[in-house]
Amino acid sequence: MFIGSGRAVVAATLASVALILTRQRLPLPRQWARLAVVGGGIVVWFPLLTSFALTSVPASHGAVVIALLPAATATAAVLRGHERPRTAFWLATLAGAAAAVGFAFAQPGGFGQLHWADLMLLVAVAAAAVGYAEGGLLARELGAWQTVSWALVLAAPLMVALAALAVAQQPPSATPAQWASFAYLGVVSMFLGFFAWYRGLAIGPMTQVSQIQLVQPVLSIAWAALILGESLTETTLIGGAAVIACAGLAVRARLKPAPSHD
Repeated sequence: MFIGSGRAVVAATLASVALILTRQRLPLPRQWARLAVVGGGIVVWFPLLTSFALTSVPASHGAVVIALLPAATATAAVLRGHERPRTAFWLATLAGAAAAVGFAFAQPGGFGQLHWADLMLLVAVAAAAVGYAEGGLLARELGAWQTVSWALVLAAPLMVALAALAVAQQPPSATPAQWASFAYLGVVSMFLGFFAWYRGLAIGPMTQVSQIQLVQPVLSIAWAALILGESLTETTLIGGAAVIACAGLAVRARLKPAPSHD
């Protein structure tokens, strides 16, 4: 709970400072409800559910479920943004999801029986997909960094309360490297990273941009090799290349022309 909520508190603090220093105007009343959807998806549910789930299953196991996020985001973009991808896009997306899941399964500890944590991860994927799609649309109105900043500020009271509860139940104790990891989650993963992500989604089309997420399990394994010294096998390299190729095909697929109203 401390990791899931505490990193949001760090990000919300930075967001508040940025909004105040740049004198951003308050969102319109109708935009607050949409910001609540964004905050619920990316600030509350996804961080908390994934944090809880990864206390009982390996990260490689979690990557199997999280690999479904690009397809889920594309679906949310179609439903919310009324985008019209061609059949080639969906074929590339499904191939990419299958390749990413297979890639994650191929990693040590990636295969395992269904666990209660899988349900939490699936809900986290759905919440993030909705938050990404709604945030991408809002970024076209408020701006990319403004959207994530307002969403963080809106969710801040709840996340501060949860972080305080976590500290009261068990005061955090960690090594310097672990605190550095926590700082990275709060500053980069929860705040700065969304600047580029929502900017990309705002430029769109969101269905195509969302497929960039397919390379996430590949990058996770690569960073694990560089930082943690885990080995890179031939299967890893081949699987990673397949995932990246599918992501490239999905990103390059064009949308169907909008229907004529004449």
